[in-house]
Amino acid sequence: MRLIKRIFAMIAMLFVIGTALCYGQFVSGQAAPVFSMKDTLGRPHDLSGMTERPMIILYFFDVESRASQEGLLSLDQLAKQYKDTDLIVWGITLSPMDKVTEFMNQTDLSFPVMIDKKEVSDLYQARVILPTVFILGPELTVLDYFQGGGKTTEVMLIRVAERELQQNQTMLAKAIGRQVEKKNPRNLKAKTIQGYAALKEGNLAEAEKNFKDVSRKPKGEVLGKEGLTAVYAQKGEIEKALEMAKEVEQEAPNRGYVHKVKGDIYYSQGKKAKAEEEYTKSVDKQEAEVFQRAEAYNKLGRFQASLENFEIARDLYDLAVDINPYYIEATSNKGMTYEKEGKWKKALETYNKALAINQNDTFAAVLANNSQEMLSLQKNAARKERVDTLVKELAARFRSQKSIFPKFKDTWTSRPMVLSFVDLQEKGGLAERDGLSSVLSAGLTDKLNASGRIRVVERVLIERLLEELNLGSSDLADPETALKLGKVLAVKLIGTGSLFFLPDKTLLSLRLIDTETSAIPKVINRQFGSKVPLEKDLNQLGREILKTIIRKYPLRGYVVQITGEQVMVNLGTKQGMVLGTKFEVIEESKPIKYKKKILHGLSRVIGEIVIEETGLDASFGRILQSDRPLKRDDKIRERLEDLLSMGGGYADS
Repeated sequence: MRLIKRIFAMIAMLFVIGTALCYGQFVSGQAAPVFSMKDTLGRPHDLSGMTERPMIILYFFDVESRASQEGLLSLDQLAKQYKDTDLIVWGITLSPMDKVTEFMNQTDLSFPVMIDKKEVSDLYQARVILPTVFILGPELTVLDYFQGGGKTTEVMLIRVAERELQQNQTMLAKAIGRQVEKKNPRNLKAKTIQGYAALKEGNLAEAEKNFKDVSRKPKGEVLGKEGLTAVYAQKGEIEKALEMAKEVEQEAPNRGYVHKVKGDIYYSQGKKAKAEEEYTKSVDKQEAEVFQRAEAYNKLGRFQASLENFEIARDLYDLAVDINPYYIEATSNKGMTYEKEGKWKKALETYNKALAINQNDTFAAVLANNSQEMLSLQKNAARKERVDTLVKELAARFRSQKSIFPKFKDTWTSRPMVLSFVDLQEKGGLAERDGLSSVLSAGLTDKLNASGRIRVVERVLIERLLEELNLGSSDLADPETALKLGKVLAVKLIGTGSLFFLPDKTLLSLRLIDTETSAIPKVINRQFGSKVPLEKDLNQLGREILKTIIRKYPLRGYVVQITGEQVMVNLGTKQGMVLGTKFEVIEESKPIKYKKKILHGLSRVIGEIVIEETGLDASFGRILQSDRPLKRDDKIRERLEDLLSMGGGYADS
């Protein structure tokens, strides 16, 4: 009850903050008026067509006023220096055409400039005081509104840097910070933004230097120490982090960010009650940077979600997004709360909102695909009935522990390579983003299935079976339980393990277990950090798993028929055959009797073939070379070479 009251208080406080950002009729969060204009080159620009752009800056200015031009020219300099960044600025002026043309020729401005006839300037109340600058966010909502040059231009540039930082555009955020600092070395925010951008990049040495520089400046001690608290926590220097946080609390008791950092530390130490207390303090304290407040709400939301208080968690995530509309992490976290409740339609809607913020976000894309698959199952009555029937059969087998691996007389020919992933156990700290275990399982399933060499059991079936058996991640942490599950699913390999969350990285330990022999053919230890895109991590993991399977379980079969240089073999796509696969034709020597034991002799390679056509249970290839004419029933074995270049989404990157 106390927390609910606190949330209502937070909402009221946000309303006050939003109202405080109101200048005239404009309030932060309201929809920007749309318009259409042509620039000086006659090119049309329609604001209503820019709804999918993450940020647009409308810059109303007077071309004959240097103070009015200053911010526009600063942004133009950045855009020219960092051409790959998506910095969109529209210049709008009431100045006469000849003056605008002269200005454009002198500056070679990279942004479009439009000559207004009062209508748009009146619409945006941008006639009396210039420059007037609007920062528009997703769906053309007004994020920030500034009027005047000089110090106001400096404030505007800092806010643009903060907005770029919120979008994880760290390079541009740092560049703006450096530009402002160069003009005004006493601007503390310019330096702290550079520090937090470096921190987000994982460049801890650079971040530490920036925050130490800030702490030595007049009135910068608290801001510097606040940043250093986060740096030391990420470096794992916990005592130094806690001591620095204590100093900030003593010198600036209303600052909230250090409490978020302390909450992270206590959660990783298993001190859940102390973590909740610190996370709550971090949102209750009145003083914090915009992005810091959003992080605090997100972390308290993650904590409440871990207690299955999903409604409260969603309210907190919404507050985080109200503050930072680019906060894709909080948006996808909200989707995970719906997913954990089985509300797949709402989960998908929320993940799609996250993708609207950043369509290239692998995390949200994988989760959205998984939700879509679950929804498709619910809508397809016939398929749902088949899955439900299969799940009940599998659950019965699990409970009876009945082995379902059939006995084959042919022990040489490979069987289909089937693999299953179960959710990884999550340990350590509270990650900023929920659902990494699901993302890894679903992402690897898609990539490995695309290779054609392996078939991974669809995640829908796994989730339904776990639900039927009432098994959670803690149950699956037991290797015996995971092994039993793999045998029930008739998979050859099962992937299980753990994710350990640290302040600056996540450690993955993934074990592949052979369900027939209980052997562990591969343990993969990998570190995830902020510098490597998740898509690249998924590709590398998939490649490593595929290599392991090719090396440990090469395809084996027989020659069925020979016609000239063409050969037919008894392996097809069902067993994982891929076009271009090369096989050695082997000849085994006679058994050797040694000290009353019969030993298998060494085999020798007598030929090589390459597969050029595949079928379901048989394939056709070409003989590359042979020491003798090949014959029916000659044994073949997949060559141990890297097949990843043959497709399946595993191109080198």
